[in-house]
Amino acid sequence: MARPIQKIVILGGGTAGWMAAAALSKFLEGKDASVQLVESDAIGTIGVGEATVPGIKYFNRQLGVNERDFIRETQATFKLGIEFRDWYAQGSSFFHPFADYGMPINGQSFYQHWLALHKQGYTGKLEDFCLSTQLALNGRFSLPDAESGTPLTDYNYAYHFDASLYAKFLRSYAEARGVQRFEGMIASVEQDTDSGFIKRLILEDGRILDGELFIDCSGFKGILIEKTLQTPYENWSHWLPCNSAVAMQTENAENPVPYTRSTAHEAGWLWKIPLQHRAGNGYVYCSNYISDQHAIDTLERNVTGRALTTPRVIKFTTGVRQEFWNKNCVALGLASGFLEPLESTSISLIQTGIDKLLNHFPDSDFSPELRDEANRLNLLEYARLRDFLILHYKASKRGDTAFWRDVQSMDIPEMLAQKIERFRLDGALLNYDQETFKDPSWISMYNGFNIIPTKPKLSLSGVQLESLAQMLDKMRSAIASGLDYAPLHHEFLSTLE
Repeated sequence: MARPIQKIVILGGGTAGWMAAAALSKFLEGKDASVQLVESDAIGTIGVGEATVPGIKYFNRQLGVNERDFIRETQATFKLGIEFRDWYAQGSSFFHPFADYGMPINGQSFYQHWLALHKQGYTGKLEDFCLSTQLALNGRFSLPDAESGTPLTDYNYAYHFDASLYAKFLRSYAEARGVQRFEGMIASVEQDTDSGFIKRLILEDGRILDGELFIDCSGFKGILIEKTLQTPYENWSHWLPCNSAVAMQTENAENPVPYTRSTAHEAGWLWKIPLQHRAGNGYVYCSNYISDQHAIDTLERNVTGRALTTPRVIKFTTGVRQEFWNKNCVALGLASGFLEPLESTSISLIQTGIDKLLNHFPDSDFSPELRDEANRLNLLEYARLRDFLILHYKASKRGDTAFWRDVQSMDIPEMLAQKIERFRLDGALLNYDQETFKDPSWISMYNGFNIIPTKPKLSLSGVQLESLAQMLDKMRSAIASGLDYAPLHHEFLSTLE
């Protein structure tokens, strides 16, 4: 009979390692099981992923973390979405909120009603009907009003935070619940000669960490999942060609805004992430088009505020591990795969990887059925996210550089092509299993890139159109007036201290 797993070893700290340690310490509470984590202070972490999607709130809630404590300890700010500048064309701008638009009318899609009016010359912009977007672009923030009873005030939010402080915060949480941390470097990995399962990690000073389940959080090195188990990596750089990033931190030159900013540039895009105590800045680019030094120079010209760190270049290959769970090893974070940080999904993928492990948690027999299902779901999730990111490049109308001309002309995955063509027809939104970004997000992208359906599904008479226009004008006015009740973002943060 299979027995419960009793020894879990995590290789690597950072955000991925300590998220795994914290989640496992909560999951195994009251059970006869130990969690050990080994990391080395001599090995740095990537640690630039400071923007998140709303799922991070639920991760913290599952741990029982107090939001005020989290915000204080990680120097967090709120995030209502992402502003995209110069993506559709130079000088253009649009916003991707964590919220829907308007409210259903007679049980039917608001977007379809807006589209019917838009086709008749209605001038109200889609973004005017999203309170979250209007709050963000006016620098305001307030917690959603769950008691209002109107969808107009229903929106989600995420955070910007200091990833190294978050790892420190979760380390305290995990160690308080019995997780043991070991400082040291790995000298070798010992496997079972018959099964190939990992048996133990041997540190450089001779200490031995035996385990039954191993979690690889060793970053791009993939010490266990790749170097030991030789798990193949599926390269997606033909669809997502950016392969480099340069990052630096600066002082805040202005009050932090409640959104991430992404600005398309010569061979990729610039990010700006505002925290309470500083700003994170970076340039994600393809080194086939510009040099690293050119990218550094570009970033330094475009940041505001005094530099706190020197620019650091990071190399990566977009793609996914074909099995994030191989034998008795589960890879999380960069060891599992990497999709460029365009929609802030890196930390989210750590979280959902942990969820897949906990939802398919094995006994000592390591059921192949559990492992295979977790792997299937993980690959689907990465593929759906990949397609969402590809859309950002494919739909651009920039033609000023070779990079933008090339990404617009590339072939795209068939399922993404089907999604776009179906939407172009009448605004229908195809949904596939394991979609991270739901209908409102796809509508934001389509609208921002001026992909407007040929015709709406609704057929309305002249009287209906006039009545609908009046209804939408009232919605727009209600949203505009609602801004006056929300404080400026930095003022709201000050109330949490």
